[in-house]
Amino acid sequence: MSAMIITNTTNTGLPEDFKISLFILHTFIFLSGTYNVLLMSSMLKSKRRLSFTKVSVMNLVAVHSIFLLTVPFRIYYCVFEIWNLGMYFCKIVSIMIHAHMYIAFILYVFLFILRYVDHSDQQHRLEFRRILHATIASAAVWLVIFGALFPTMANYGIAQNDSTQCFNFSQALQKPAVKRLNYVICILVIMIWSVLAFFQLFLLLNEQFEAIFQRQEFQAHLKNVVFLSFMFFCFVPYQGFRVYYVSEYGNTQVMDHINEVFLAVTAFSCFDMIVFEYAEL
Repeated sequence: MSAMIITNTTNTGLPEDFKISLFILHTFIFLSGTYNVLLMSSMLKSKRRLSFTKVSVMNLVAVHSIFLLTVPFRIYYCVFEIWNLGMYFCKIVSIMIHAHMYIAFILYVFLFILRYVDHSDQQHRLEFRRILHATIASAAVWLVIFGALFPTMANYGIAQNDSTQCFNFSQALQKPAVKRLNYVICILVIMIWSVLAFFQLFLLLNEQFEAIFQRQEFQAHLKNVVFLSFMFFCFVPYQGFRVYYVSEYGNTQVMDHINEVFLAVTAFSCFDMIVFEYAEL
């Protein structure tokens, strides 16, 4: 993930149409995402059982919240195109959109698997017996996350010398090793989503077509399809474009701007309350 994060693109000299698009996207993400986090928090308070699903959603709320704290600074830089908040803080803001994307994707995969397990054995749902156990499990996950991000922060943007500019770290893509790692990460995300989608398709085809509409299984399958569609919209298009962008890096600057737009769209995962409410997570 570290090399993937290092290759964020620059907003310097951003064309007016891209500038307006990013401003609208980031503003919408911040306002709607904040509202979504408040709704998710309210929903969690109404659930008394400390299930694996509830704890996972709680961690997802934390990830959304931390990311949303950095969005206003992206809006600020998009408007003024000058950075005077220090290079270290620039690195944090830049890293968070990537960290948010991949952590959210991992949690979605975990939630999808939990949903299938809970549906398969409704009498023995997975849940924590004590709050302490849930706290330890969550702390372990966050330790792994920070352990992965710390070496990234130490080497992030070392080639950037102009402290008045931010998000200008795409030069790392000139290194073949960084390109290869980007390919691996992009393909891995697409493959994981594809495996989940084929698994869901297999379950649908394995059911008797006529009987499936007469049982609760159909509603469960339909909710899983909606959940997978949401995951596809938020993550797969960016990863697909990223492969092309990395292969064509340096040929035209407009590709950098398009990459920024695709990257911003991944933050639409902050609106997952609507999907969770429908899927009854």
